[in-house]
This record gives sequence, C-alpha cells and structure tokens, in this order.
Amino acid sequence: METELLKKLEQQLDSFDPEARKAALEAIASGIGDGSIETQSCTDFVNLHAHTFFSYNCYGYSPSKFAWLARKQGFYAGGIVDFDVLDGVDEFLRAAGLMNLRACASIETRVFVPEFADLEINSPGEPGIAYHMGAAIPCGKLSPKAKKFLASIKSTAQSRNRQMIERLNGYLSPVMIDFDEDVLGLTPAGNATERHICLAFARKAAEFFKHGADELLKYWQIKLGTALSPQDLPETPKLLNAIRAKTMKQGGVGYVRPDAGAFPTMKQMNDFVVEAGGIPTVAWLNGLSEGEKKIEQLLAIAMMSGVAALNIVPDRNFTPGVVDQRVVELERIVHLCQKLGLPIMVGTEMNSFGQKFVDSFETDELKRLLPEFVKGARIFYAHTVLQQKAQLGYLSQWANYHLGDIRLKNDFYEIFGQTLRPSDIGRLKVSQDQSPQDILQLLKEL
Repeated sequence: METELLKKLEQQLDSFDPEARKAALEAIASGIGDGSIETQSCTDFVNLHAHTFFSYNCYGYSPSKFAWLARKQGFYAGGIVDFDVLDGVDEFLRAAGLMNLRACASIETRVFVPEFADLEINSPGEPGIAYHMGAAIPCGKLSPKAKKFLASIKSTAQSRNRQMIERLNGYLSPVMIDFDEDVLGLTPAGNATERHICLAFARKAAEFFKHGADELLKYWQIKLGTALSPQDLPETPKLLNAIRAKTMKQGGVGYVRPDAGAFPTMKQMNDFVVEAGGIPTVAWLNGLSEGEKKIEQLLAIAMMSGVAALNIVPDRNFTPGVVDQRVVELERIVHLCQKLGLPIMVGTEMNSFGQKFVDSFETDELKRLLPEFVKGARIFYAHTVLQQKAQLGYLSQWANYHLGDIRLKNDFYEIFGQTLRPSDIGRLKVSQDQSPQDILQLLKEL
C-alpha cells in the first residue's frame, strides 16, 4: 500500500465519525491480510493502559487507532482505559480482533477510601481520594444498575468541570470559555476532562489575541506566573501543562475541593466493576505518599472490598541506570503482588504530552520485571475472552468453584491467554459445564 494512502487511513482512524474509523480500520486489516501493509515482528512488549479520545489522549488517538498502532509495532498485548466512561470498549475489542491483537479495555475514576481519609494516596493533595480502576471490562453493554452508577460518576465529574470553568473565567478574563460550546466539541462523546478545558482556554486566548503575539505571551506569563517563550504558544504541551498545574490543581484558582460524597467509595466502584464483568484494580502511583507507604494495609483493605489486581505506570517509576527510591518501590510493589497473587497491568497512560507509546522494557530495570507484566497481560486478555464467551471470567462463580486457590487461578488464565491466538477467538466454544482442563484441551484442538 502506498505510504500516502496509509497515512490518510491512519488520520481517518481518529475521526469523530465511527463509520469513518471502521472503514479505515477494515482497509488496514485488508492490507495486512494481502501483505501490502507490513507490521513489526511480535515482541513481548505490552501497553494495557492507554487513554483514548473518549477521555483524553494527547495525540488524539481513537480506540481503533491505538489497536492499529499496537499491532503495527508488534505488541504482545494492548489495552485502553478511559476516565468515567466505557465508550471505547466495544470499538477497541473489535479493532483488536481485526488486528489479531491480545486485548483488554478498562475504566478509571476517582474513589474515596474511608479507612485512609486522612492520608494522601495517589491523588496529590487530596487525602482519602484515590485513582482507581476496573480492568478488562468485556463489553460496553451494562445492566440498568451499572448504567445508573456510571452515569452518576460521569455527571459528578462534569459538574466539577463546570464549577472549575466558572472560577477560571473569573480569573482568566477577558479570555472566557463556555463548557458546552468550547469544550464538549473537543471530545467525540461529551466526556470532557481537565485537559480538554486547558486546550479550550489556550485556543480561546489565541483567538482573543490573534492580532498581538506579544500580548498573548504577556497575558499567559501574568496569569500563570511562569516563564514562557513565543515558541510555547499558542497550545504547546508546555503551555497546556502549565495551565493545568497553575490553575486547576490544589492551590490553583480553579481547583474544586471534593465535598463529602463527591466520589464513590472504593467498595462501591468495585461492586460496579464486578457487575460490569471486570476486575477491580488498585492504581499504584509510586509508593512515596503517606498512604502508599502503608501499601500492605491499603491492599488488605482493597482486597477485602473486592480488588483483585493492580495497575502500574512503570515509566515514571525509574530512571535508566539509576538506583533510587522510585525503582526500589517499583520492585517492592511487584514482589508484593507476586506474594498476594495480584495480576499486574502496566501502561504509559498517553494522556499527557511526553508519555511514551510503550515503556522502555529493554532497560535493565524493566527487563527483569517484564515476565510478570506479560503474565498479567495474558490474564486480563483471557478474562476478557472467557467473560465474553460464557461468563467464565477471573472473578466468576465458575472460576471460584474450579480454581479456588489464587495460584491455580492465575496459572489457568495465564496459560489460556498465552495459548489462545486472537484469530481463533471466533472458533472457540466454551460453556460453564466444562472444567478448566476441558477448556485448555479445546485450545490445543483449535
């Protein structure tokens, strides 16, 4: 396939029109099939934590775009995660199937942990509040109960955003934005985030000062109290990050402190995730906060409320060739998860400029941990497939009955995830009447 045509199809993958994305992906899949599009050889690299444009991806990637790029670069497995919504789940899992990619799709939100109400966990400056996940959600279709819960957390987030804009309009005047007109149009399904708001303000300011570059620079320097250069305008990562850091985080004029009940409890979120067919998952930051210094206690509380996995963003937790507290904590949490039998999900996020498409697994620091990360990827992929097929997922009654020991459970789902080729999913027939041994035997016959 000609380079220009492939570039056009890749651009089309980020269209807000779902039919346009679908057509582009099918054309790429056809090109892979006939050999006119080449991809890298399969590696053991994974990224299961990439945000899409349904919440915020710094490059504007859709679920289909991420699936294609993961296949293009030879990923062993790929996964998406979005804040407060499951809008990209079905599209991504379908796209991954076309790309013959092991895959899973997840959701992230913030929760309240009452037992740690006085301790900062992984949300800087917000004691008791934690970023938290539902991993490997098998589909976007939800029960009425789950739909109601999901709508409530999205509504809470959007209410906070409107309050934030009201405060920021007062401070950033004469540059002001409207949430409905200037922000919602930046996302395909109306799920705006702080990062969308930053972009809207940057664009509105550029429009307001369109006849005066010096005035625009002076405006932002005064409002943000930070050194900027003409090269940082009108909407570079440096400016967008400065807007968010200086105005929206704790201490900023737009910061909205969460009220009591502003976020669901961890237990409530975990119940929703199980209802949606996923795996409740703790999001670990770096082990340095007062809350994460008590990680054994935190995980004990989390597991009692339903947590069965843990997420790590490795890239921010080490510097190649440097032995410091960050890498010590990284290795410590991996070993603790091994001890507890918690599968690990890893990825780079991709919701802030500068974050990589995939972690540097070739470094000494990550190379020795990669087998555990690949094991987790296999488990999340296996759970997704088996939950879709016959509700035989990692936390199902079937799994608890046949695989009561956590080691047996992890071994089964890892072997399944390692053995099942994505191209064979359509031919796999399983039921709750089968044993784990029966299912593994079926895989050998595909």
